[in-house]
Amino acid sequence: MADPTHPALLDPALADAPAGPLLFAARTIPRGGKAGPRRTPRHQHARGQLLGADSGLMQIDVGATHWLLPAGHLAWIPPDLPHALLAPQGFEGWSLYFNAAASALLPDQPRILAPGPLLQAAIQRAQQWSPGPLDAAQRRLAGVIVDEIATHPALPLALAHPQDRRLRRVASAFAAHPEDNRSVEHWAAFAGLSSRTLTRQWQRETGMGLSRWRQRLRVLHALPRLAAGDTVTRTALALGYETTSAFIAVFKRELGDTPARYARDARG
Repeated sequence: MADPTHPALLDPALADAPAGPLLFAARTIPRGGKAGPRRTPRHQHARGQLLGADSGLMQIDVGATHWLLPAGHLAWIPPDLPHALLAPQGFEGWSLYFNAAASALLPDQPRILAPGPLLQAAIQRAQQWSPGPLDAAQRRLAGVIVDEIATHPALPLALAHPQDRRLRRVASAFAAHPEDNRSVEHWAAFAGLSSRTLTRQWQRETGMGLSRWRQRLRVLHALPRLAAGDTVTRTALALGYETTSAFIAVFKRELGDTPARYARDARG
């Protein structure tokens, strides 16, 4: 579980102990430390993990699906699920690790959550606890955290990535430059395929048309910008939209809310 960029802050034996305290907390980097690029190889642990982002954008790879965790959000990773973490532009956050009994009450699939005020306050308190047995008050608050995670609606922040190496090159180029508006024909030539083969194979491997996949990717990249205080217009232009209204329409289709309302909630 070691991270090559930062020293390990958690003894792997703790995350692999399914019994013991209901939960304990760990930070991804020490408080006051510098948030730089992060890459954690594929690993798994016996405890379920709730990963929170204070800043940056974390990519969580689970098999062929990539989940994006933007600042202000939470990612639930069930026990014994192999996953890898990548934050090319830097990331700062924390984790709560849940024992087997608590994890059994939580979803058996990964999900991304936008926490409400109650869950945020409870997590902030839990981050101050030392790893060890919980007292009665701490156990009650830990139960509230479990209930909130179990009942909180999940956000559609997952993208299935293609497995064909030629399509993976295209997906990597999109992720690096989501604002790039070049045509399907350009990307087909880039991959060494015909336009028809590219679009047909993309649909088959991701379950989503190429255009829809690119639009969702842009929305996911918009989230940390909006949460950090960037305006809707600047965000839209930075991601390659010609008009703000086009961006708003896509954002609402993907997340069921407007970017302005999302930004207010993320900052509030």
